[in-house]
Amino acid sequence: MNIEELREYCLSKTAVSEGFPFDEETLVFKVLDKMFLLTNITGELQMNVKCDPEKAIELREMYSSVLPGYHMNKKYWNTVVIDGSVSDRQLEQWIDDSYDQVVAKMTKKKQNELMNLK
Repeated sequence: MNIEELREYCLSKTAVSEGFPFDEETLVFKVLDKMFLLTNITGELQMNVKCDPEKAIELREMYSSVLPGYHMNKKYWNTVVIDGSVSDRQLEQWIDDSYDQVVAKMTKKKQNELMNLK
């Protein structure tokens, strides 16, 4: 997966927007204004994704390319180095999980708003 494929996959999800709220190198994807993925646009491709706390630890133990979330709450976020050691399908699953984790924490009103957009 490269940056364009990552970007296209994230933007294919319902109610997703992208922007650079922190600096010119950190691309942030949000669902209804809540971050679910951050990635760099320069250097080695990496992404930060939200994860269930127990699963986050399990993934770090299973994959050398999965690390505690850089500049994020390490209990809930993983940094994934996209170096070819993990399949694109697995990366997409982690993106889906992150999106779903963020949606699950939204208010019922926001969740209903999202459902109406699908």
